[in-house]
Parts: sequence; C-alpha cells; structure tokens
Amino acid sequence: MRYSGDSPHLEPSVHQDDFARKNLPPREAWPVLRFDLPSLRYPLRLNCATELLDANIAAGRGDHPALVTPAESLTYSDLAARVNRIANVLTRQMGLVPGNRVLLRSANNAWMVAAYFAVLKAGGIVVATMPLLRAKEIGEIVSRGHITHALCDVRLRAELDKLPPLRTATWGDGDLETRCAAEADSFAACDTSADDVCLIGFTSGTTGEPKGTMHFHRDMLAICDAYSAQVLKPLPSDRFIGSPPLAFTFGLGGLVLFPFRVGATAILLERAGPEDLLPAIANYRATVSFTAPTAYRAMAALVGQHDISSLRRCVSAGEALPKPTFDLWKAATGLSLMDGIGATEMLHIFIAAPIEKIRPGATGIPVPGYEARVVDDDLNEVPRGTPGQLAVRGPTGCRYLADPRQQKYVRDGWNITGDTYIQDADGYFFYQARSDDMIISAGYNIAGPEVEVALLTHPAVRECGVVGAPDPERGMIAKAFVVLHEGFDAGDALAKTLQDHVKAEIAPYKYPRAIVFVQALPRTETGKLQRFALRQA
Repeated sequence: MRYSGDSPHLEPSVHQDDFARKNLPPREAWPVLRFDLPSLRYPLRLNCATELLDANIAAGRGDHPALVTPAESLTYSDLAARVNRIANVLTRQMGLVPGNRVLLRSANNAWMVAAYFAVLKAGGIVVATMPLLRAKEIGEIVSRGHITHALCDVRLRAELDKLPPLRTATWGDGDLETRCAAEADSFAACDTSADDVCLIGFTSGTTGEPKGTMHFHRDMLAICDAYSAQVLKPLPSDRFIGSPPLAFTFGLGGLVLFPFRVGATAILLERAGPEDLLPAIANYRATVSFTAPTAYRAMAALVGQHDISSLRRCVSAGEALPKPTFDLWKAATGLSLMDGIGATEMLHIFIAAPIEKIRPGATGIPVPGYEARVVDDDLNEVPRGTPGQLAVRGPTGCRYLADPRQQKYVRDGWNITGDTYIQDADGYFFYQARSDDMIISAGYNIAGPEVEVALLTHPAVRECGVVGAPDPERGMIAKAFVVLHEGFDAGDALAKTLQDHVKAEIAPYKYPRAIVFVQALPRTETGKLQRFALRQA
C-alpha cells in the first residue's frame, strides 16, 4: 500500500509524545497535496534517515565519502556509525521518546549532520536554530515548540545556558563524544509514518515574525525527488558546497539531503563567505555550489584568483537573482546560475529551470511535481503578462505550528507565497517583489527589486536595497539604500547620476527619489535582505 495523498486521515503515528500532531493545522486548512510523479508515492511507513543514509550503505556506497570538512572526513559507513551512537545516547541516556523535539545548535560541520540524522532515526523532531540567535530568540522557539532536548556545539552553548535547562549534550568538549563511546554503533530506526512530523523549521525572519513550519518524513524525500532529481540532476560523483546554514532549509536540502539522496559528497564549511567559498571550491574540487545572489556577485570579481574549473552547477536562491548578477557570473565563469524560488513553508525550491532551459531574468518554470499560477486577490488566474500573487501546490506545503497565519498562507488549497510574479506566454515566471513590498507612488506600482536591478547595472553600485518611504505628496516614494564599490564618492552628485541612470534603464517614474549611501545592508544569516529593517531606517 502506498501513500496517495488524497485521504483526509493521517497514517497512525508512532510518536509517544503527540505534541506535533496535535498542533498541526486542521486537515481542511492544509494546501492540496499532489503526488503526480511515481517517485513521489512513498510507502506509508517511512523513516527518512534510513532512506538518505542507510540506503547508501545497502547500495554498496559505504566507503564513499559522505562528509568532507576542514576538521574531518566521514564515509557513509563512518557517518552511520556516529549517527547510531548518538541515537543510542538520545534514547538510552537522555530519555528521548518518539515525538520529542530536539533543539540543534551548530555551525555547518559533521557533528551537526550526525546529530540531525540521529534525531530523525530515533523518531524525534529536529528544531535547528541559526548559530547567531540569542537567548531571547532561542527561548521563544523553545517555548513555542515545547522543546525537551538539545544537542549543541559547545561553542554555542552560552546562549542556551541563559534559558531554563533542557536535557542537553554538547560536542567539542568531550561530552557527547564520551557518551557515544559507551554506545553501540548500530540502531534500529524508529518505525515512523511517512506523515509523522520530523522537522519544525522556523522561517528566517525577513518580516521580523518567524513562524514554525512542520514537515514530514516524506517531505524530506520529496524535495530530493522533485527539484534535485528533476532540475538539478546530481550524480554520485558530485561534491556539493555552499554557504547556507543547515538550520535553513535551503542549506539542509542543498548541502545534505540532495547529495545523500544520490550517494554524493557534501563539503561543509563553518565559514563560507565569498572570500572562503572560492578557495574551498578550488581546494575540494567542488562541482555543485549553493549560495545567495549577493555572494555570487562578490565572488565574480575574484574568480580569476582561483581554479574553480571543477564547478558544473551553481544554484542561486534565498532571494531573487538580479539579471546583472547572472550576467556578471556568466561572464566571469562561463557558467549559468540556476535561479529558483523556495520557501521554508514548502521546504525547498518549487520554481526553477534545468540548465538547458534557463532564461536569464526569469526564476524559471514549475519544478516537476508542482504547479504554479499567478492569481488576483480572489485567486482567479490573471492573464499572462499581468502581475499578481504567486500560488503554488505540489507534494510539500505549508503547515504552521499552531499559528493563525495558516489561514493567510493557504487559501482554497493553494500556498500563497506572498510574492508578486508575472508569467509570460511561454510559462516562465518573473519575480517582481514581495507582495507587501510593492511601492505605490502617486498611483504607480513600483517593484523595488526592478529598481535594484537597474541600479546594479551602474559600475558604482556594489549592493542596494529599495523600499517604499512615506511622502506627503506622492503617498510613497522609492527609496534606495546603496553600498558603493571602492573608488566612488558618496554625495549628491553621484545620487543624481544614479537617478538619471535608472531613468534611462526603466520607466522614469520608477526612479528612486531618495538615495542613502550606506556601508552595509541588513541581512539575515542566510543572506536575505531585511527590507523591514530598511523601512524602519
């Protein structure tokens, strides 16, 4: 019997701690789920750790490198042994029962991956947190998720210690290492349901209000068998590298799940800024890169200093990819950036284009297994070429943890992502702006990202962000925050030059009527521009 996705009932859960299932939205508030591809029809009983890790050993890839880091390298057999020991620690020494939530705190390293899979294999629920979060933010997550346990890199324990104690083990100080040494390197995976919650991912806070998104064991495989298999098309010989934290679902998929699904290798860096990523690509002969548009733009100027000839796929996500950045990277490397839009609510990318179908400036087309359309406020599909809200559905979808905002994100079975898009006659989707970032100035609609693209074509502009600012005459105006390249002097003269440049690039009414020169833009840990912070500024 296989999971069809059309039943209103969930498969019985093995979770002894039923907090997660009790706090799922009502079934009628879920989006419609689609399992059109044969590869997306999973067994009713499923543990994703078995499918992503143990399956590689069963297929004869036990000696193949799974993880490569500056500190250590682990084969699939090595990693499985560590995972099993941690799972034994969790269940035998720390009292974990299936359904308990486990907080993970670490930079991207091998222990973080092992801890992640140990929680999954033991039937727990992962709640991974960004390394830079402070006690107040962590405490909110702990409270909302009713978290009972924590596995933490000792370097990040200080903020955790400011909170009421959890059942905690740390690595890097010998604690978890010693506990693991006393345990067996075998562990029978928990007999979880395909639709048991295994991950609560908190959104990255670009709106200032993170939400807990609940994902099932089958969701972890679905993003591999949809986007990765159908668009990215990795090989077992590939070596994945990138910058997003594993606590961000973009990083989890791109740096762990996708390579493990095909038995490839993940290269993990604790520091992965542009100045770190390029030499690491050269040193480790990476073939697939995942990072944000701003990083590709910064790296484009430095690629001549490093041998990155091993790269064959470069994925850009986390925020919209401006065409000037696409062009800059293509000119510097000969490689086309693979743009894509995903969401923590959807777990990973759902609109993108395979390498042979890329159109510069377009996000892409729906990933096989997903469908998307551009709709008006009443969810009617708008004519091609007309801006509207993006609606999408497929094998994954939004299920917020006990959050009334579920009603806003899911409407009539569709996930309404909060993005404004245009779909052209050929079916390609072109990003305009976040729906709440559209600037209405004297009756004109202005998309901030379009103004940013125009600014980025000027040689003085390194980075920029454009938001709406109140104006007594026009209601709102487009206001640009600009980071300059070295050698350019901020001032009224350059501001006027940039305004004239934008008028020549796009419709003149869209030009930024105010320009502020800044040293840096506010960004999340994942590299996303925090437009709400610019609006507050």
